[in-house]
Amino acid sequence: MKEWFQALHFLRPHWFWLLAAVPILLFSLRFNEDIRARWRRYIDSELLEHLIVSPVRSWRLRPIHTLCALIALGSIALAGPTWRREQPPFTEDKAPLVIALDLSQTMDAIDLDPTRLERAKLKIRDLLKERLGARTALFVYAGSAHMVLPFTTDHSLFELYLSSLSTSLMPRSGKNTTHALDAIEDFLKDETDPGTILFVTDGVEPQALQAFRQFLLRNAEKNDILVMGVGTSAGGPVRTYGNRFLTDSAGRRVYAKLDVNALRNLKQFGIEATSLTLNDDDIRWIQRRVQHHLQAVQEVDSKTRPIDEGYWLTIPIAGIAAFSFRRGWSVRWTSAALAFVFVLPPTPTEHRFRWMNLWLTADQQGRYYFERGAFEVAAKHFEDPIWRGVALERTGDFDDAINAFALSDSAEAWYNQGNALAHLGKYPEAVEAYSQALERRHPWVEAQENMALVKSLIPKISKKNDDEEEQEKAPNLPPDQIKFDNKGKQGKKIAIKANLDPKTVADIWMRNIQTTPADFLRQRFAIQAAQEKQ
Repeated sequence: MKEWFQALHFLRPHWFWLLAAVPILLFSLRFNEDIRARWRRYIDSELLEHLIVSPVRSWRLRPIHTLCALIALGSIALAGPTWRREQPPFTEDKAPLVIALDLSQTMDAIDLDPTRLERAKLKIRDLLKERLGARTALFVYAGSAHMVLPFTTDHSLFELYLSSLSTSLMPRSGKNTTHALDAIEDFLKDETDPGTILFVTDGVEPQALQAFRQFLLRNAEKNDILVMGVGTSAGGPVRTYGNRFLTDSAGRRVYAKLDVNALRNLKQFGIEATSLTLNDDDIRWIQRRVQHHLQAVQEVDSKTRPIDEGYWLTIPIAGIAAFSFRRGWSVRWTSAALAFVFVLPPTPTEHRFRWMNLWLTADQQGRYYFERGAFEVAAKHFEDPIWRGVALERTGDFDDAINAFALSDSAEAWYNQGNALAHLGKYPEAVEAYSQALERRHPWVEAQENMALVKSLIPKISKKNDDEEEQEKAPNLPPDQIKFDNKGKQGKKIAIKANLDPKTVADIWMRNIQTTPADFLRQRFAIQAAQEKQ
């Protein structure tokens, strides 16, 4: 009860000024019923006392009492009492999760059947079933770190790439958890919803612990880290290709063990960890931690909004208002309306009551200000994108005007967009906009004239002189003599470096790719590792 009272506050406290109407109404009633004050001007006061018969005072419910109660409850309801908070609509209500899967060679150990990696993939599939409708991203890492999938809710796509993962895909051997954490942090830098990073690994190297600590300090109020250990403390041999096993320099099999104590020590760095279990306890623990982290951040997040609880008062207001239908009851509504109008002081700008809202739509209000030259105010009122764009043009804000026109695909919108682009000096884009307008409305003389004018403003490409053209023309006459160089069978080998943008190379490669998901990932990881090395 104490916490509820401390959290109680009002969203619109200026509505409490309406309570001043209650004493004004009661005072006016008392004044109207004062017979002595009414006749004192006409009858001597000593005689008046003998002429007045004082009525027997008995309290009874009257219309003025219900009206005052309605005003009091209404003012409280309009003030917006609140003591709870909620997320605004269209925000993420399920916690996003980034899974970082270890693809180092030790994940091929067979202490878990069939291997650690395959068992980890089964657990990830079970986790996805628990996260129906939630966004999940997938990273893999060994000596290098790579994103497999960004945030997605398409679990069939997730399954396609998850099933193709193997340790052979990684271009660099080893295990670099710090590099994986840096790649994920860079991926999450523009993410607004608080999320969780789950490392599915058979070990965390000591040098990565400090990176974990620094990450949590930088993202204390946003992202969290969980670790799922894969493997057993007894360990097992590491399988390689052809049913062979990894051996050391002496020819002995290498056994990879899960350091359970190291997982337990992660808690002192603020990192919760669990080990892979045979049942679903680990899955439920992870999902519970992920969702709890989201809720904990949302409770202190400024993006949450208070819940207006004033609607609960509509129930007693409706009950009291029912008494106003009693026969013989009447209220002087004129005085009540005047009290409402004159008692309320000017409210803050963002809450100011506008009488214009009662009679004019937003576009009509915008047109009202537009015709009076208040273009900035008109642009704020217009809901129609074309009118809003025209108002922004009048203010000289052509960039925002173009954005407004782009919301419509009509001929008028394209025409006005061309005008705005022309004012910004973007003549080729303006010509294209006029062309779009003429496609939707033809003939249109104004658009044609404007397009012709803008075309004339585009700088002409200077023509080459005749001598240069003759030099570039291929000769049509046969050669006088042909000589062959037989001294060398081969030319000198030189390395030609292509200065292509990596994104351009990736786009060309993606358009021509015809391969399996595993080959696709192997080549992509190799390209990314080469780019990082350069």
